[in-house]
Amino acid sequence: MNMESANIFDVAIAGGGPAGASAAIYLTEAGARVLLIEEKKFPRQKLCGEFISPECLDHFRRLGVIDQMTTVGGTSVSRTVFYSGRGGGVEVPSEWFKAGTQALGLSRSEMDHQLLNRARRAGVVVAEETHAARLLCEGEVVRGVSVKHGGANLGYKAFVTIDATGRARSLARQLEPSRAGRGKNSLVAFKVHLQNAQPASGACEIYFYRGGYGGLSAVEGGVSNLCFIVAAKDVRRCHSNPDLVMREVLMKNARAAETLAAAKPCTPWLSVSLETFGRGQLAPAPGLLAIGDAASFIDPFTGSGMLMALESGELAAGEILKNLAALREGGGLAALANDYRAAYARKFDSRLRVAGLLRRAAFVPHLDAAAILLFRTSARLRRRLARATRQSSNAQVGIHATGVGQQIQNGER
Repeated sequence: MNMESANIFDVAIAGGGPAGASAAIYLTEAGARVLLIEEKKFPRQKLCGEFISPECLDHFRRLGVIDQMTTVGGTSVSRTVFYSGRGGGVEVPSEWFKAGTQALGLSRSEMDHQLLNRARRAGVVVAEETHAARLLCEGEVVRGVSVKHGGANLGYKAFVTIDATGRARSLARQLEPSRAGRGKNSLVAFKVHLQNAQPASGACEIYFYRGGYGGLSAVEGGVSNLCFIVAAKDVRRCHSNPDLVMREVLMKNARAAETLAAAKPCTPWLSVSLETFGRGQLAPAPGLLAIGDAASFIDPFTGSGMLMALESGELAAGEILKNLAALREGGGLAALANDYRAAYARKFDSRLRVAGLLRRAAFVPHLDAAAILLFRTSARLRRRLARATRQSSNAQVGIHATGVGQQIQNGER
């Protein structure tokens, strides 16, 4: 990318993960001028459960990457099995979410790399190894972003700026009060790829234990991805040693002790402190929207984080395109913020509430065993609860519902 080229865009997006890349692709293919800023060089490792639910495959088709995603060696996941601390399990088939379709175990490094390459082919201006340093504001209105690239400080103007930086919320956080004096984070997440782990064939296994839960499933390359959440006090007790945390906390779960007995790390450990779950500020200021984990962080055990990232990217793109003509004329920011908040609430609020209730139950000692026994008695109950963490009951709201993508493409670029 020539960072000295034209510096005015319709949309500037910080974060090249699935939310940011999908929004960039939809916007660009509908005629918008888009800058996508990514701090890292892809491919790169990313802390993630690496579980791609069946509904994501439809998004990959619309984004034009389905062939790439299904031919790079990912593992089919036919079911998710939840295990209580004592080892009792209950199963949720993947086809409950999309008939005749399995989920996919695929590393974030591979998935994100394919999406970013697709964005380039679509015509997105992609800037890797570029840090979105600060928002450019006129009063309370966000007008773009200042970046650091190759030792240079550069400014890029945009009618709309999108924060797709994940849980870090690097742009939106600049508009929030300082965290000085607040309490310490109570949870820590870890992720690693393992050799010789023994999850059941075709299964994503979820383990509950005191103070947290974790997931294990096969990905490409003959390895398994382990991602888990533990209480910060347990991390401190284990001297912040990830291997020790795995053995002393996660493997207190009887099934985890069995599947991880011979496992050995084959990638460096990744870790991050978790601040909060649930919804954040969707439009923190006029001209700034948040998508993906920067907008809402849904509990990983639902297996719907990747889906929400792709959905929110598409949703934001649709609302921007609907208002793009007004934005180019210097208006439309209030309408965009209101439209996006309303569409987001219709699509995600219900599942976020359900996930919040399940989260509170998951952290109650010994309740995991009772809940698993209950859900084993009724497949209908399991199915209804599982689906409640996915699609809302409302019609889809986004590019393909409004049709505005084609309208913009037929208009002036």
